[in-house]
Amino acid sequence: MTPSAAAARFREQAADRVLITDGAFGTMIQNYGLQEADYRGDYELSLDQKGNNDLLVLTRADVIDAITRAYLDAGSDIVSTNTFNANTISQEDYGAVHLVRDMNLAAAGIARKAADEYQARDGRPRFVAGAIGPTNKTLSLSPDVNDPGFRAVDFDTMKDVYANQAEALLDGGCDFILIETIFDTLNAKAAIMAVIEVSERRGVEVPVMISMTITDMSGRNLSGHSVEAFWYTVRHARPLTIGLNCAFGADLLRSHVQVISGIADALVMVYPNAGLPNDLGEYDEQPETTGQFIREWAEGQLVNVVGGCCGSTPGHIAAMAAAVKGHAPRQVPNLKVKTTLAGLDPMILAA
Repeated sequence: MTPSAAAARFREQAADRVLITDGAFGTMIQNYGLQEADYRGDYELSLDQKGNNDLLVLTRADVIDAITRAYLDAGSDIVSTNTFNANTISQEDYGAVHLVRDMNLAAAGIARKAADEYQARDGRPRFVAGAIGPTNKTLSLSPDVNDPGFRAVDFDTMKDVYANQAEALLDGGCDFILIETIFDTLNAKAAIMAVIEVSERRGVEVPVMISMTITDMSGRNLSGHSVEAFWYTVRHARPLTIGLNCAFGADLLRSHVQVISGIADALVMVYPNAGLPNDLGEYDEQPETTGQFIREWAEGQLVNVVGGCCGSTPGHIAAMAAAVKGHAPRQVPNLKVKTTLAGLDPMILAA
């Protein structure tokens, strides 16, 4: 299998400094005040398309391109594709399943073109991560409180959905596949298997970035896994990065970042929300506040890559870039080999 040249460059860059990924697309899209017609464009779709942010890569590519470039201007080394819900499960809600491949190809093309242009300007490598969200279905939990054994989807179907999306993102020019906002560990395992199979079919290494989302203060995701258990469950994938995103702001995530930083023999990438939402669902945390929290992470050498999730803007990313500048990146630990197993919590067998 041909090794990934992009992954090698990424590791070289991460050895020298803390890298910066981008911020929220949804937050920025809201600022444009788009109407349903903007989302729909010329497509004849039977359902209301307002809120279908993934469709904008086809109907308002100028908006997605401008947001991508704003993050690059702010200092991002990585830009992700606007494809969080660009899968056949999520797009069923909009009656746009037939456009899924086109969405992913277009989104990857927008990010790739912008990243390459910025790299050509100053010689600093820029990377494109193909973003894969968790879909709106879960493999671990039943949506029917009266039937705990019921599942709305099975593992093989979920794997195929992820594989189709990953293929399109790679065909569009992505360097990595980012499996993000993981609330169900079994969903993530389906995505991981999909990427492994895609990689084998292509005969080329497809680096994967994995990011869990914590849903309560105890440090667990919706399927009940602790941060430690999650890592031991997905470590076999040998991800390029492992980490956390969404759910909380940087202040409340710090203790969980310390946990993953101490146990993961991979690069750690964390992109928190801009604090917690207010009563109106909006985010009030200012860039300088976020930057101070991130500076503390950098001073403690807890992270290799930082960025923003819900509520974050290019201003937040610029503040993060300034905060980590000059700080040494986290060193990937050389851990003693032990048998590590996991249910909802880890089980470590002493050597």
